[in-house]
Amino acid sequence: MTVLRSIMLFALAAVAEIGGAWLVWQGVREHRGWAWIGAGIIALGLYGFVATLQPNADFGRILAAYGGVFVAGSLIWGMVFDGFRPDRWDLTGALVCLAGVAIIMYAPHSS
Repeated sequence: MTVLRSIMLFALAAVAEIGGAWLVWQGVREHRGWAWIGAGIIALGLYGFVATLQPNADFGRILAAYGGVFVAGSLIWGMVFDGFRPDRWDLTGALVCLAGVAIIMYAPHSS
């Protein structure tokens, strides 16, 4: 149950951070305005809060593992919202990152 909770929190964090960054991008780069930028800033703040809900209390471990989730999540976000089509190297890199997440978060640690 703890691993499932952790995975769900990583997914929620990815939506908040990647979505927030995308909203800011849209507001600035696509000239959609301050409402988009403001919504993005709020979502980015929510990401910071969601990260604190992870069952593991090691900040460095959580943020290091989240980096891999961010890589894979960013590719998925780009596919869904921007029509991005990753190539085999993008997908291979994302899988390597997710393998790193699994090792960092869910392998037995001495501490």
